Formats: sequence, C-alpha cells, structure tokens
Amino acid sequence: MRPDPASLDGRVVLITGAAQRLGAETGRLLHAQGMDLILHYRRSRAPAEALAGELEQRRPDSVRLVQADLCDLASLPALFKQVAGFRNRLDVLINNASSFYPTPIGEADEAQWEDLIGTNLKAPFFLAQQAAPWLRQHHGCILNLVDIHGRRPLKGHPIYSIAKAGNAMMVQALARELGPEIRVNGVAPGAILWPDQGLDDAAKDAILARTALGRPGTPGDIARALLYLIRDADYVTGQILTVDGGRTIQQ
Repeated sequence: MRPDPASLDGRVVLITGAAQRLGAETGRLLHAQGMDLILHYRRSRAPAEALAGELEQRRPDSVRLVQADLCDLASLPALFKQVAGFRNRLDVLINNASSFYPTPIGEADEAQWEDLIGTNLKAPFFLAQQAAPWLRQHHGCILNLVDIHGRRPLKGHPIYSIAKAGNAMMVQALARELGPEIRVNGVAPGAILWPDQGLDDAAKDAILARTALGRPGTPGDIARALLYLIRDADYVTGQILTVDGGRTIQQ
C-alpha cells in the first residue's frame, strides 16, 4: 500500500552532509513535519551533534547520527546497517553532501577530480543503489541537490560543473531505472548561500544583477522545495526543480 502523501509522521529520511547549511535547514523542516532523521556527516561532528541535540529536545529518539566518507564505497554497507538499526525502514534519501571549490584549467589535479566527482556524482549514485531495496518497500523517493551550474558552467569550476551535470542526468536515469516504486527528483539552487571561499561585494552584486528577483534566496527556499517533492509531488519523477530567483532566464 502506498503511504499517505499528506502525512510524514513516522517516515525516515537519510540526509547526507546534514550538519550545516542546506542539509541542516532541511533536517529542521522535515523533523518539524514529523519525520525521523538519519543525519550523515563526514568531519563536522560537533555541529552534527549540536543539531541532533536541538532536534532531540523537541522530539526524543527521533534522530540518529551516522559518520562516513561517502567516497569510500566500502563504507556504505556499514552505513546502511546503521540505517537499518534505527527504524528498520527508509522512505527518503537526500543526496546533499558536496564538495565545491575552483579548479581552473592548468591548475586542476587528479585529487581534485576524484574529490569533486566523488562527492557530487559517484557517492550519490552508489548511495541510491544501496538505498533502493529499502525505498521500494515504502514507495520512497530520492532527491539530489543538483546546481544551476550543471546546466550553465561556472567559470573557474569546470570539474564541479561537470560533476553536477552528471548529477542532473542521474536524476533522469534513476527515475527510469527505479520506477514505478521509487520517485527520483532534484533541486537546483541558485544564489542561496555564498561559498565558504568568500566573494567580495562587487561579485555578489554582479550575481544578483543577473537574477530576475534581484535578491539571494535562503536555505529555507531549498528546504521547502525538497518538502514539496517529498510530500506533495506524488506524480512527479525525473524532474529538477530550479530554485534560483530566475537567474537562469537572465542573459
């Protein structure tokens, strides 16, 4: 029997890279909707524990933390053993974990290729493969955090842009492979959070000038888009929802 799409109570979501930024905001929103959370982190143990403590105060025994290097495929069976040990079910996989930094031509190296392709393309694919048997049991879904630069490459970031282009194709390919039991969709953010490497005010202003709404978005915009695809889009699969304030329609 298909679950009631209007209710998320008791359903379980695994969010990768969930300790901070978009992952943390998404976790807060889905937890408020009644979902139980499996929050993955790689190195950000302290913020992951802080987020788990915050949510556990609101609803005890509703969060499990898991640590793994997702590019190490040998670690994935143990990760999913922990997933099974939490509620013995999985309804949603959100592939949020990502590396992002510049790799200009002439300076890029193989380690950067392995890291950017690994976190943005390889890991999401093999996580989906591991999760599929669990998701089939409850007609679950997979959501990839793509990027507008999977369609329009970001100058100075060719490897990242290539990886996100593959991530976008993965949404469509897995939707064909895993239907009808599992829906697969994506969200492509625009100017939501400025990168950790930092941009000066002139660079930020130039980006916003090319955005139809003329302002940056918020992590909540992405979290609500993911919620829509989980809860309200039962007849949507293989699609990428662009949340960029209209940046991709500007010249």
